[in-house]
Order: sequence, then C-alpha cells, then structure tokens
Amino acid sequence: MVQLNALTQEVLSAILKTIDEGIHVVNTEGKTIFYNEVAARHDGMDVKEVQGKHVLNAFPSLTENSSTLLRVIKTGKPIYNQTQVYVNMHGKQIDTINTTLPIFLDKEIIGAVEIAKDYSRMKQLAESLLDLQKNVNKTNKKKTLKNVNYTLHDLKSVNPAFMSMKDEAGRLAKSDSPILVYGESGTGKELFVQGIHHASYRGDGPFIAQNCAAIPETLLESILFGTAKGSYTGAVERKGLFELADGGTLFLDELHTMPIELQAKLLRVLEDGMVRRIGSSQNISVDVRVIAAMNVNPNTALQNQKLRSDLYYRLNVFTFSLLPLRERKEDIQLLTNYFILFFNKKLNKAIKGIERELESFFMNHPWSGNVRELKHTIEYMMNVCDEEVLQMKDLPIMMKQQAVMNEKVEKNLSLRQNVEELEKHLIDKALDLSAGNINQAAKLLEIPRQTLQYKIKKLRE
Repeated sequence: MVQLNALTQEVLSAILKTIDEGIHVVNTEGKTIFYNEVAARHDGMDVKEVQGKHVLNAFPSLTENSSTLLRVIKTGKPIYNQTQVYVNMHGKQIDTINTTLPIFLDKEIIGAVEIAKDYSRMKQLAESLLDLQKNVNKTNKKKTLKNVNYTLHDLKSVNPAFMSMKDEAGRLAKSDSPILVYGESGTGKELFVQGIHHASYRGDGPFIAQNCAAIPETLLESILFGTAKGSYTGAVERKGLFELADGGTLFLDELHTMPIELQAKLLRVLEDGMVRRIGSSQNISVDVRVIAAMNVNPNTALQNQKLRSDLYYRLNVFTFSLLPLRERKEDIQLLTNYFILFFNKKLNKAIKGIERELESFFMNHPWSGNVRELKHTIEYMMNVCDEEVLQMKDLPIMMKQQAVMNEKVEKNLSLRQNVEELEKHLIDKALDLSAGNINQAAKLLEIPRQTLQYKIKKLRE
C-alpha cells in the first residue's frame, strides 16, 4: 500500500511539473509541499529555496493577510484571478495573477493550491509601449503629422452599399460623437476607423488603438486610465491611453472582451470626459473621441452579457456594419487586381492577372477570413508563381484541397457520397489541428467525443 501511495505521489508530481502554469501547494501550516519550475521562474526563485519552507519565509514581503495561500487556508474560500504584487527573498518585485483554491479531504481542509500566471513581463512591455506612445505623440505634435496609415480612400470597393457607407463615414467623421463598428475578422475595421480619424477635425491629433482582448483585466485598467505613484508597489506616475489620446481618437477593438466592471468605468468617461488614474483621487479632463469595434454582433454580445446595455446605447450614436467579402462579390476581382499590383511592387514581380479557372474559384470561395484572407492568399501565390498569371496550382495547400473537393462535387451529385467525403475531410482536419487529441477534435467539430470515436472507427473499417 505504501508503494502504491509513493507511486501515485510520483506520478502526480510528474504531471504537475509538466503543466505550463505556476503551481504552489502548501499544507495547513503554510509550508510548501509542492512548487514547480514554472512557479520558480515566475517568482525569480529556485525550487529548493521554497520547497519545504513557510510562505512568509520564502516571500518576506507578504503577511498572513496579503498572502492569498494563507488567506485561503484560513477562510476555506477560493480566490479567483487576483493580482498579487510582492517581493521575493532576493529583493525582486514579482507581479502575478493568482487563482487560489482550498484542498479538502473528507470535508476537512488539508492545504491550498495556487495557480499563478506571471504578467510582470507583459506589464513591463505594456508600460514601455505607453512610454513609447507618449514619445511618438510628442514627436508627431512637433511635426504636426497625421499618425495614421490609412484613409477612407484606401477602402477599395465598387459595392454600392459599401461605397454609401464610406460616404456616410466621411460626413459623420466631422462629429465628436462616439462610434461603434461591427464586422467579422478581416473586414478592415481598424483601417475603416483610421479613415474616420483622418477625415475628422482630430486628424492632426493622436490616434491610439488598443485591443481589449490582448491584455489581462487588471493591466488593461491601468493601461487605459494610468497610475498614480504608490498606487501599488513600484507604481509610478504614468498617463493612460485616454490622456495620451487627448485631442485625438482612442480606438478600442474587441470591446466585448473588456470586463463588465471596466465597461462601467469606460461609460463614466464617455459621459463626463473625466478620467482618474488608479490610486488617485484627482479627476483629469480629457478631450477624446472613442471609437469601439466588435467582431461579434452587438445583439449577441448583449444577450450573452458580454456588453453592458447602457454602454452600448452610449456608443450606438453612430453604428457601421462592415460587410463580409462574400456579400460584396463584385469587390473580389477589384481587390485581387489591387493586391497583385501591391505585391508586384513589394516583391519585384510582374504578374499580369489570374487565369479564368482561378477567377471562378475565387468568386465561389467563402472567404471566411474576408479581405485579410484574400490578401494573404495573393501574397502566398505571388511568392510561388513562376508564370505571368496566377494559376490554380499556385493556391495554398488547403485551398487546393477545397478546389479538388468542389470539382468532385460538381462531377458527382450523390448526396450520401459527398457528405461522407466532406465528413472525412473535416474529421481529418480537426485531428490534424488538434494533433490527434480526440477531445480537442470533438470540440472543434462540435460533436460528442463518443460520436467522433464511432465515426473514426467507421472510416477506418
């Protein structure tokens, strides 16, 4: 029995060591009974310096109240996604986001486990980005240059609805009211927003873009609103994006990924034009036009409680919905020719166009990645093409496979056979993307794991 327990403990320890998260386990006395290499890297420590030691000895800047592990042992209640700033025994400041859970055995607490994510490096990079943005803005103000790369003219289209929307955007650009832009990934939302900024009276002012999904919640708040000196250990007086965008435009992409609590603070800024740095009691007036974008339908975000209704109605003064490429097919040939000219210059090529069969394939392709997918497809084909025109043989491998499937379907109208071929193709693709992991593949296919196992068995018979 002892050998079995020892083996079980060894296996469990081996599993925990392979997890790409910081794992720290303590007993009810606060002594470390497991501490993996990832946690050691996060904390700037060696495993031996923590293993078997009391938490407060390994991290002397912590107290029984500030240590999430000791608090969970005391209360028996979990703590989720809490920021913790502390100093290790070497004097180095550490920033982590912790989820700390009590460990129960027969309803009795026997310890606590902490899963920590290190965002010290991300925080440093974000703060460096803020400083860089600040310096760029100063330079731009001195040179009075527009700091955007695109205008509305760069949105190429012959689609009547899209052209009408561009005209409307040009007129409404003169207003200071907030704007909400909705469109699938790859439809050109940031290009469209830059075009509005360029056409506005703020065109000579700063244009700052922030993807809300790219930064953790606690860091996003300080990025947007800035920090006051001493608001947390090591905090300095630093402007946030609202202050840096003063006199210009702040573009918030993927707004629906912003935490609901933070959306409330954003709403207050939109209402009164005042921001308050984290840790400060002083309000700062800012003159910023906010343009937000989403790649999901706003109504869906509202229903799923990913977007506050009051914030939506405040932003919904002007709304633009960018059409996906499949709904403006007349633009496919236009954009294809445009990208060929673009990459001819960039790659020093002399491609004259595309063959008729490829043109037909492009017109019928769904372009789920929209204009971005078309651009990257043309770029790939331009690099591999050794003829005067792009041909079917120059397509990326996945598109070639799709073309072969389309040809089979056109020649063979058997519904059962075509469904089986498509099912096999999708299963193979899901297994490839998941590196053969059945659970992950089933999730990609949106079917139960048992169903996928049955289908794989049938396909191999």
